[in-house]
Amino acid sequence: MKITSIIAIYFIIWWLCLFLVLPWGIRNAAETGENVEAGHDAGAPVRPRLVRKAIYATVLATAVFASVYAVYMRGWISIGETQFLVQPKP
Repeated sequence: MKITSIIAIYFIIWWLCLFLVLPWGIRNAAETGENVEAGHDAGAPVRPRLVRKAIYATVLATAVFASVYAVYMRGWISIGETQFLVQPKP
């Protein structure tokens, strides 16, 4: 596998993991009892903690990518075994 493919696959996995991690621990102003300023959405998170979530996404993406890479390199699942996913039914 080329390094550009590795980077692209890792980026896609990281992005998916980020979207999985984003809702963790979110509390809005109504849940925390804070006043909502005029023009602000009441459902917006009070403290989104994006840096912490990016770190969580990186750790999760690294674990997922390591398992995907191991499966690919060991040949446990090959492209030939997944052809049924793309072939049209007769």
